[in-house]
Amino acid sequence: MEKLLSLINKKKKFVVGLMSGTSIDNVDVALVEITDNWTDTKIKLIGFTEYSYPAGLKELILKNSNQSTSNVAEISQLNFLLAQIYSDAVDSLIEKLNFPKSKIDLIGSHGQTIHHLPERVKLFDHSVSSTFQIGDPSVLAKLTGIITVGDFRVGDIALGGQGAPLIPYFDFLLFRSTNKNRALLNIGGISNFTILKKNCRQNDVLAFDTGPGNMLIDSTMEYFFRKEFDYNGETAASGKTNKALFNSLISKDNFIEKNPPKSTGREFYGFSFIDDLLKEFEKVKPEDWINTVSKFTAYAIYRNYEKFVKKNIMLDELIISGGGAKNSFIYKCLAEYFGESVEVKIIDEIGISADAKESICFAVLANETIHGNPTNIPLTTGADKPTVLGKICLP
Repeated sequence: MEKLLSLINKKKKFVVGLMSGTSIDNVDVALVEITDNWTDTKIKLIGFTEYSYPAGLKELILKNSNQSTSNVAEISQLNFLLAQIYSDAVDSLIEKLNFPKSKIDLIGSHGQTIHHLPERVKLFDHSVSSTFQIGDPSVLAKLTGIITVGDFRVGDIALGGQGAPLIPYFDFLLFRSTNKNRALLNIGGISNFTILKKNCRQNDVLAFDTGPGNMLIDSTMEYFFRKEFDYNGETAASGKTNKALFNSLISKDNFIEKNPPKSTGREFYGFSFIDDLLKEFEKVKPEDWINTVSKFTAYAIYRNYEKFVKKNIMLDELIISGGGAKNSFIYKCLAEYFGESVEVKIIDEIGISADAKESICFAVLANETIHGNPTNIPLTTGADKPTVLGKICLP
């Protein structure tokens, strides 16, 4: 406890952020120098790496993310295995940077989501919603010898929220503007954006998942080409949009039109989302499939802006991060949808790495947790009230 109390009183800290998302291809690891907290927060990225998962782990995680194929013994083992891999990832980064492990003050770890069920259901005499991230932060703290904060989503869900998105608080701290209406768009497996009107306060922040990010694109690339993703959107750019398929995707997707607060995941946009369409549109060329689902991804983002944001806040900037920021075809589609009045840019242009943003976010959220600052935003998650998120695990 003395170590935790001492840490709270430090003005400047070195914090590792870990993020393992819905793409399940690696864990992002960032080492960040963080000064102060709350609206005085300042950050400096010391280093970043993408630590690859071992062959076959993605498939095992996906198997155990599916109700029909999951196995309680494997889930229990994965919960500990991922913590070991996260520990290895931390060691890999600090070795790469030649940074002393003894100088790391704190770790913030998102964990790996294997199930996210934010909608309440009746269970015995109770109304229950839930979320489950594995890669236990307590195990990680013991392995690294570093105070670790994890399980960030649980507290918000306990108070009636969706447990997502979490990144809006980080966006508010670092990207609010006095003269521009901004949207911070993250394209991971799922897409979500944070709307920051000029001169916004924390209670003004609006954010929610918009629908698919890379998930449908990755699924179709694997199905047709046995590739994990569409490098730079090159396959999509080589194809043409199939209008019938595009319209069928819109008709099938009831999440896009759903009112915020809302969040989603692999439970909705997994392979089962397109399984029947692959049969119905089996004559569509593979590259046209990739083009169409990529354009649909951009459409979902714009449609959410058009329906839920535009009438109240006209954007000046759309700033993109996440793996999808590298997809030039999606970038082009977004620029066409949003038009000349909205400047579309990659977050690297304003000083934050698009690859590292989410892992940096969880470093910042961990810092906020130990200072006792509420980091959920009830307007965006639907929680009953603001609350401190995350479990503090001692080494």
